[in-house]
Amino acid sequence: MIASNASTGKGPSHFGETGPCQARVDPLAAVRVPGDPPCDVYLTGTVFLDIVFTGLGSAPVRGTESWARGMGSSPGGVANMATALARLGLRTSLAAAFGDDHYGEYCWDALEQGEGIDLSPSRSVPGWHSPVTVSMAYEGERTMVSHGHEPPPEAALLQESAPDDHPPRARAAVASLEPGRRAPWIARAASHGTRIFADVGWDETGAWDLAGLADLEHCEAFLPNAEEAMRYTGATCPREAAHALTDHVPLAVVTLGSDGAYAVDRRTGETAEVPAIEVEALDPTGAGDVFVAGFVTGTLAGWPLADRLAFAGLTAALSVQEFGGSLSAPGWSEIGAWWRKVQSVDSQDPAALRRYAFLAALIPEEESPGWPLRRAVPTIGFGRSA
Repeated sequence: MIASNASTGKGPSHFGETGPCQARVDPLAAVRVPGDPPCDVYLTGTVFLDIVFTGLGSAPVRGTESWARGMGSSPGGVANMATALARLGLRTSLAAAFGDDHYGEYCWDALEQGEGIDLSPSRSVPGWHSPVTVSMAYEGERTMVSHGHEPPPEAALLQESAPDDHPPRARAAVASLEPGRRAPWIARAASHGTRIFADVGWDETGAWDLAGLADLEHCEAFLPNAEEAMRYTGATCPREAAHALTDHVPLAVVTLGSDGAYAVDRRTGETAEVPAIEVEALDPTGAGDVFVAGFVTGTLAGWPLADRLAFAGLTAALSVQEFGGSLSAPGWSEIGAWWRKVQSVDSQDPAALRRYAFLAALIPEEESPGWPLRRAVPTIGFGRSA
């Protein structure tokens, strides 16, 4: 098993343009042809402002004040996934409602200017303030407190029943399924040939009924964690659950936490399992989103199933070594730094290195001038001219 502590930083750009956020690695270069969809991945959801306190020695104690040694802020919620996709070089389009307050303006600028994400399907909603999450990271875990108001009708329209020209034509879309609720845009996107990759959150109703995930019928891949997969299928182990899920979706990917991930492709009969990379986890916020982004990237690039799992696990492992959700999503600079680092360790297991040998064809031998590129600024308040 490979162990690693390497990381650096960078992020990609608004597709079709050049500029300070332009990605230096295009993982889909070999499959791009004239007439391709304008974006690689489309997604929609709620953008939060995330404020992350770091360096806490322990959980806050009732009736006391705790001081954190560090703090960062960044767009969160669906922005975690959008940022992870964009930093891997995918042309990412996000449809979301933004508040017309300073928080909303900051999130918009961070995503569009800092990360190069296409926000043309998004809109700023007058009179609606941005949802906020405060996250406290300690002992490798996190505690979160969130606040927000129900989205106004304009935001609901944006996310659930967009006009006929939305969602835009895309190679893929990432959807978060909600029990007992359909999202009309998913069926619309799938009917236009968009490949749907879905995850799911905890079922607060306790029903854990796959029939309640009605949009699963439109999905190519479903990526729950082990607990979710077993609850939805009634299986006693995650691998059994993955096979059971292929009765409902062509490709099932079940994350196994510190044990890695397991996948089954019903169409080919292929299975794959890749162990996790050993790292010191500082903050798991957004790691699941980063895993999905890595898997989508490998799938759209046409990689073998095991390579897709390995890449997704690697990107997630790199993300938990940093604090914050979208702030911690790795780009090709971090991936390249990790690959060079692990190859330089004499005691490294050759078989483990071969598991990631596919990276050699993607990563430049040496970091080119300008890497790492500027990312979104990790705090609010430094954008104003003196």
